[in-house]
Amino acid sequence: MEQTDEWLAEAAAAGDREAFSRLVERHYDRIFGLSWRLTGSRTEAEDLAQDICAALPMKLRGWRGEARFTTWLYRVVVNAAHDLRRRQSASTRASLGWGDWELARQDAMGEARAAQEWLANAMTTLPVELRDTVALVLGEEMTQAEAAAVLGLAEGTVAWRMSEVKKRLRAMVLGEARA
Repeated sequence: MEQTDEWLAEAAAAGDREAFSRLVERHYDRIFGLSWRLTGSRTEAEDLAQDICAALPMKLRGWRGEARFTTWLYRVVVNAAHDLRRRQSASTRASLGWGDWELARQDAMGEARAAQEWLANAMTTLPVELRDTVALVLGEEMTQAEAAAVLGLAEGTVAWRMSEVKKRLRAMVLGEARA
């Protein structure tokens, strides 16, 4: 006498490998066929059917026998297909987002590099004493008092020099914008 799916499922849930093997043998075509219809791709259906069969021993432990085994199995396949679609969608969104992020990062790096090059060129046009002051205050991140001590100047002189640097750089930017 042939065992029912329900009897095989209970035995497989209890660890009977032979029962599990018979269940898979009996229902693999059903699992694969539904997977193919749900994914629309033979390759994805093959992968999905294999994943389902690999996960089936654990899932069977949660089977309570409240519905026919085939009804429960269809639900497992449908849920697995939904999970696959969600993973693919998330992966696609992540890869698209990554690409956008990387392009924005490259643009920002290019802009920062261009700004640094402009500033380096602009600094060469400044008198030496202004360059020295900027190098200490901005480059070395010293306070104006610290820069004044290094340069042997009054703190007010360093403040004036920084103000003069800003004024000259603004004039250069405005001059380039007009050109």
